[in-house]
Amino acid sequence: MNYTLKQISEITNSEIVGNQDIKIKNIAFDSRTIYSTKNTAFLAISTKKNSGQKYIDTVIEKGIDTIITENKIDNPSINQIITKNSVEFLQTLAKYHFEHSSINSIGITGSNGKTILKEWFYQCLSNEFATVKSPKSFNSQIGLPLSLLQIDRKHELGIFEVGISKPDEMEKQENVFHPKIGLLTHIGTAHSANFSSEEELIHEKLKLFKESEIIFFNADNELTDKLIRQLYSSKKLISYGLKSNNDITIISDVNDRTQDIRIKYFDEEFSIPINQRDEATLTNVLALIGILKMFNLSNLQIKEKIDALKAIEMRLESIEGIRNNLIINDSYNLDLDSLKIAFQFIGEYNKPKKSLILTDILDSNENSEELYSEVSELVNEQKFDKVFLIGEEISSFYKLFNSETFTFNNTNQFIESKVINDLENQVILLKGARKFEIEKIKEILELRKHDTVLEINLNAILHNINFHKSLLKPETKMMAMVKANAYGLGSYEISEFLQHHHIDYLGVAFADEGVELRKKGITTPIIVMNPEQHSYDSIIEYNLEPEIYSLRVLELFNEQLIKSGNQQKYPIHIKLETGMHRLGFKDFELDELIEKLNSMNVKVQSIFSHLSSSDIPEEKEFTWKQLETFEKNSSYLIEKLGYQPIRHILNSSGITNYTDHQYDMVRIGIGMIGETSNPEIKKQLQHSVSFKTVISQISDVKTGESVGYSRRFKAEHDIRIATIPVGYADGIPRLIGNKVGNVGINNKLSPIVGSICMDMMMIDVDNVSAKEGDSVTIFNSNPTLEEFSKYCGTITYEVLTSISPRVKRIYIKN
Repeated sequence: MNYTLKQISEITNSEIVGNQDIKIKNIAFDSRTIYSTKNTAFLAISTKKNSGQKYIDTVIEKGIDTIITENKIDNPSINQIITKNSVEFLQTLAKYHFEHSSINSIGITGSNGKTILKEWFYQCLSNEFATVKSPKSFNSQIGLPLSLLQIDRKHELGIFEVGISKPDEMEKQENVFHPKIGLLTHIGTAHSANFSSEEELIHEKLKLFKESEIIFFNADNELTDKLIRQLYSSKKLISYGLKSNNDITIISDVNDRTQDIRIKYFDEEFSIPINQRDEATLTNVLALIGILKMFNLSNLQIKEKIDALKAIEMRLESIEGIRNNLIINDSYNLDLDSLKIAFQFIGEYNKPKKSLILTDILDSNENSEELYSEVSELVNEQKFDKVFLIGEEISSFYKLFNSETFTFNNTNQFIESKVINDLENQVILLKGARKFEIEKIKEILELRKHDTVLEINLNAILHNINFHKSLLKPETKMMAMVKANAYGLGSYEISEFLQHHHIDYLGVAFADEGVELRKKGITTPIIVMNPEQHSYDSIIEYNLEPEIYSLRVLELFNEQLIKSGNQQKYPIHIKLETGMHRLGFKDFELDELIEKLNSMNVKVQSIFSHLSSSDIPEEKEFTWKQLETFEKNSSYLIEKLGYQPIRHILNSSGITNYTDHQYDMVRIGIGMIGETSNPEIKKQLQHSVSFKTVISQISDVKTGESVGYSRRFKAEHDIRIATIPVGYADGIPRLIGNKVGNVGINNKLSPIVGSICMDMMMIDVDNVSAKEGDSVTIFNSNPTLEEFSKYCGTITYEVLTSISPRVKRIYIKN
């Protein structure tokens, strides 16, 4: 994209204020992720839940001098495009840009596999054609147009994801983007709740291919096969999938690992070595083969391309580092697109300084001088304190970088220099091509070296929050519970992420938790759910908001408030007892409560209660009684107060099961982690926590020999036993030893044998292909967190909060 304001205004029929000759090469819509202000316009998008208009001052402070807005702003130094509808403006501009390119295009839609296939296509075809693709998972009404605006004159092929969540959305998407080549992936349950039937969902997806010349589709779903043949019988249709009726399928036994996978492509047969053989991977490989065949690649080329496929590691890891550093590890791939994405993310972290470790960019078709000129320009805009360049090529351009810059020919030379010993209290971004083995630097910098890790996927948490928000009215606020170290996930890291995404409130159990968050820079309102008497001065000092659940607590807090010299109405939160009999004011106490509140220098910020059994269908009658009590007593309280505090009673299961009682705010806890007792809701949520370790050693144990303390396990036949470095000091209860619990190895469950030790436990790996160093899943998908909790005879909350602090937490952003 490279247009003047005048050109943009003519294309979109918009009004210009300011310099009409200024060039725009990039449009930003999220004030938090602006990585460059040069030739960038900020689009103030208005939605039901938010308005970009309120972030205009923020982006101007960052250096943006061009705003696209629905409402003219009073600032003569800023160039403006005034449009009637911000989203339609973006779509109109993207449609024009796409239609005036000569690019060949692949459009991918479906429920699952869109992003993986897009990345695979790019890896396989970018060396054959100058290729552009959707960044990340940009496939929405906003994401698709932004992706299309990346098309440049040099591009020959574009690969774009297209997503929908509601009926009638695909028509708008297809109006903007009409791909020559269509690909329909697996149709699953994602967003299916918004459609009356599976048939309606499939019909909606198929609208994308109205003008496509060829359509590849997964015909394992019989309804998909039937509908696409009815609708597009005149087009070239190619089916792929694991069922034998497909044009592209597998004809060998996928479970027989002694032989390669045998592929049937129409009447042709050939073999390909594939290690990962789960259904999703194999189905995606078949789609990839179809696309590569269409571009006339030979079987040998296809085999080489698939063999060379990199794992799709679309993630950034944040890890606690030595000397109070925060390590952002994004060393999985390196190109200009991934560099821009990394720069968007580092702005979220609250550290006074930041440094960059950057290697040569490999496999680029661009001229080196042009490439590193663009790289240095991007880096310079981030204002790093120090930049470390690794690689002979990038080092030769060190003069282009404005920061204090150091150069090294390779990673070992960098490590031997010990320059990283001078870095403290910084965000350190590691961005490198795999060849340079940047993970060696990560291992030196990280604080905890334990092979046992708890991985927290922040994007999955955000997805789960947004799913719960989709059930609510746009104006309903949300409070996230981050008590007990955010259920063991890391209170500060989760709070910082949620604050960045504009959560309305945070909830902690004790004042100390809130104080720690304030000290680390969290400014979001924080409610202390169990304020202890000795903590009232800390609550006031750090601007925390206490739950008040009794007249005694109210009087004691008010005494401390008077001592502090506070002059303003202090926010408090009134807890009502509605049937749980834990904490809260009972109905006969309300009159005295009102009398005291009216005499004190406090403001009731919210009135709330807690549902004890909203996750249990058999207790629905009791839950309704709680809701009725809350409605009656909170209404009475509001009437006597003379003003309207926020009301909230729904927890995670309440949001999904009693949505009509959302009041002004809801509280999400275990729901944001992806756990629910509702099986239909479970399908819509994502696993966000993975507890993993590795195999330390494998031993052959003979019949009659014993394993572990007290000889509780004796081998009934010759078996192989794996030892893994995780034990009860890490949060694994001893009671799940001796075949009560299982762990996952290479997608198969393996039983725990013998007694669980403090730092280790032993696993029977006789029936699984395993070697020393292999990854072991304590819980994630197999076994799931819920299944692991059942082994332990407890609930998911207890499992998570029991994981030891010595277990390294790794925070992942896709």
